[in-house]
Amino acid sequence: HVEKMVMLAVREGGEEVLKKIDEKTSLKVGDKLVVRVTLRTDRDMDYVSLKDQRASCLEPTQQLSGYRCGQGACFYQSPKDAAMYYFFDHLAKGTYVFEYPLRITHAGDFSNGITSAQCLYAPEFLSNTGSVRIKVQE
Repeated sequence: HVEKMVMLAVREGGEEVLKKIDEKTSLKVGDKLVVRVTLRTDRDMDYVSLKDQRASCLEPTQQLSGYRCGQGACFYQSPKDAAMYYFFDHLAKGTYVFEYPLRITHAGDFSNGITSAQCLYAPEFLSNTGSVRIKVQE
């Protein structure tokens, strides 16, 4: 099971606070967003791919691909033009939360795309999220 949440990072009292965005959230070019992807597995899995699509108005602040460890799992993270990819050799049963920051680069009305997780050698184990609308003011 995979879930996606897009949040606006704002400064309040000297600290960065994350607020979930909705249709009423006022966004502008230059704002920082944070995407939080929660992945839950009910069994151990090998060779899992997680693809998080993003709107064309968003650019990741982390531009370099690389092997990383965190949340109890080691994975290869690869930012591409339209999505952030995660590749796992092994995922133990449990819940994993991944976050990465983005910056808004263009104004307009965008679809942030879906997030999908799939076991590569057992493709019947697949989960998708819905997309999130992002409206950026001029």
